[in-house]
Amino acid sequence: MKRPYLLFLIVCIILSCKKHATDQSGWRTYAGSKDGNRYSSNDQITLKNVNQLKVAWTYSSGDKDSANRSQNQCNPIIVDGILYGTSPKLKLFALDAVTGVQKWLFDPATQDTSKKNDPMAYYKVCRGVVYWEDENGGNKRIFYSAGSKTFAIDADSGEPIKSFGKGGYLDLTEDLGRKVNSFVSGTTPGIIYKNLLIIGDRVSESEDAAPGHIRAYDVLTGKMKWIFHTIPHPGEKGYETWPDGSAWKRLGAANNWSGMALDEKRGIVYIPTGSVGGDFYGANRKGPDLYANCLLALDAATGKYIWHYQVVHHDMWDRDLPANPNLVTLQHNGKTIDAVAQITKHGFIFVFDRTNGKPVFPVEEKPVPTNALPGEQPWPTQPIPALPQPFARQHFGPEDVTDLSPETHKDMMEKYKKVKYNAMFTPPSKDGVWIFPGFDGGGEWGGAAVDSETKIMYISNTELPWAQVMIDVPKNTYDNSLKGTGHALYNKYCISCHGPELKGNGAAYPSLVNINKKYNEQQAGQIIENGRNMMPSFKQIPANEKKALLSFILNLPETTSSPKVHAKEPVSSAQSNDAYKIPYTMNGYNRFLDKDGYPGIKPPWGTLDAVDLTTGKLLWKVPLGEYPELTKKGIPITGTELYGGPLVTKGGLVFIAATKDEKMRAFDKHTGKQVWEAKLPAAGYATPAAYAIDGKQYIVIACGGGKTGNKSGDSYVCFSLP
Repeated sequence: MKRPYLLFLIVCIILSCKKHATDQSGWRTYAGSKDGNRYSSNDQITLKNVNQLKVAWTYSSGDKDSANRSQNQCNPIIVDGILYGTSPKLKLFALDAVTGVQKWLFDPATQDTSKKNDPMAYYKVCRGVVYWEDENGGNKRIFYSAGSKTFAIDADSGEPIKSFGKGGYLDLTEDLGRKVNSFVSGTTPGIIYKNLLIIGDRVSESEDAAPGHIRAYDVLTGKMKWIFHTIPHPGEKGYETWPDGSAWKRLGAANNWSGMALDEKRGIVYIPTGSVGGDFYGANRKGPDLYANCLLALDAATGKYIWHYQVVHHDMWDRDLPANPNLVTLQHNGKTIDAVAQITKHGFIFVFDRTNGKPVFPVEEKPVPTNALPGEQPWPTQPIPALPQPFARQHFGPEDVTDLSPETHKDMMEKYKKVKYNAMFTPPSKDGVWIFPGFDGGGEWGGAAVDSETKIMYISNTELPWAQVMIDVPKNTYDNSLKGTGHALYNKYCISCHGPELKGNGAAYPSLVNINKKYNEQQAGQIIENGRNMMPSFKQIPANEKKALLSFILNLPETTSSPKVHAKEPVSSAQSNDAYKIPYTMNGYNRFLDKDGYPGIKPPWGTLDAVDLTTGKLLWKVPLGEYPELTKKGIPITGTELYGGPLVTKGGLVFIAATKDEKMRAFDKHTGKQVWEAKLPAAGYATPAAYAIDGKQYIVIACGGGKTGNKSGDSYVCFSLP
């Protein structure tokens, strides 16, 4: 072999290895890399110069809609100097990552003429996009979801690739093995393994939820290559754990909405799942409910089962696994272990051997309360890890009730006493249970960051109690009038979020009282049909039922021409024999807030936490976010409710927005000391991304706001050194 050819061959091998190695200097995938660690090896920005950061560019999509509380939770990706992200109305765009100048924009509304005149059709959530290219780099594609459609877009032109799927997109309501009437939507992006796009989805959390199966599609054709049934079918492993052999036919959810991680070398994809629908009463799903609330390890090429670990058995508290897992390599008991770490809503971190699913630290199945509503059969134990130490407080007692003032303390103590139980994993009841950390965590979809060198995990953590109070599902509201039927439909579809009196609970679950002053019948109907932000679509409701529901919600006048919905009409699912198979529902998602909107627990209310995954020790936790009006009164910084994750860098910093006070901050990753902050145009309820171009490091964050009463925004803000 001639020497020049040998040299050429060696160079090709090196380049190939580099191409497939974990990239920690760029941000080519959601969460930075396929290990999910939100880590950047860039170190131009350091503890010494971080206070010199300035805005490098700002991009605005023009999609802001404060009246309808639009949001943007996207963690963008950066590939070959191009930033790809989404807007509040789920437009996909490509920007010059140095200047922020738009190169192209794709609007999903242009692909669906039925939504052309519906200005709110695409106010949903998309937390990121997926990039794929062939080995030669000549075929480059962006995959992203807008509602129930996952589009394949040419990365150079921004045009749909018509040869993919159904003329450029996948319909997520298809390929699930049975007809789907309730909504299916893409939120957190999937992951690429070779020429496969592996995806999960968001589905309803009620008893009519669609199946949450995991699917893989050919990136070129859009043809499904494999499916893993998260509620096992006959003959599949796990089917034997369901006492009722029909569960796979009638139940849904157990879905992956929170992201994945991929061990490319081993070809294993790690997938966290949520609970089975409905969330809070499980008499119709007795048993542990596999593979709900599990971390799954699947063969990425075939979808074959490798191992699983269920972190909550027979979930009745909406304890979905809320974020992608983190792949790390640890030194433990003198051994090197390739591990996978999973954060939870209830403040734990589970760490497993990546190859076999065995816990790295001891996990004990501890007895939990089992006194439950009639028909319910709670699981008698729940797994509690000895280590790592919990990153969230685990108990909410009367001694923890807020004392911002004597008057506030007295008022909140009265409210506290109305909820009877406060022990974790107490079954839902009419007497009420404190969910702490709350339904939104603890850990949430922003995910955790892990420093590749130190193996320290950083987590944004909310410590806000929520009250879970069950009520009987009202059954006697039908009177053959439109509003009577609408009331029954409201109790079926809407009561758990907006409450029995339509009052909602804060900005996240808005009041529907006098909603007719904000929306007319057509506008409200469009929201029911399409959903918006985190509200799901209810397109499965037949037209006559939707008419009745609107009549009740909007308090429309009855007319002689108003269509009646009679009990004998077969189309009315709300009046069928199955309509009330779930006899109990929750009376609303009730945050424990005082009259001024502050959490009813003693601070801190939101923290940034550091946990050493090698030792399992909680190193530090610091309040994250501020209410300036409280600080002025001499109250130490409290932290705020948090939505969005951290980014950790080799330069010694943790960057995070996520706060209600609309700021971006940097912390010393060793001590937790805040070293920089900047005001954002709207709350950065997203996770930042880091990248470097021509030796210059950039930090970018989507500023969408819109949650928890914040104003909405439509911009991306990018920071760099001068």
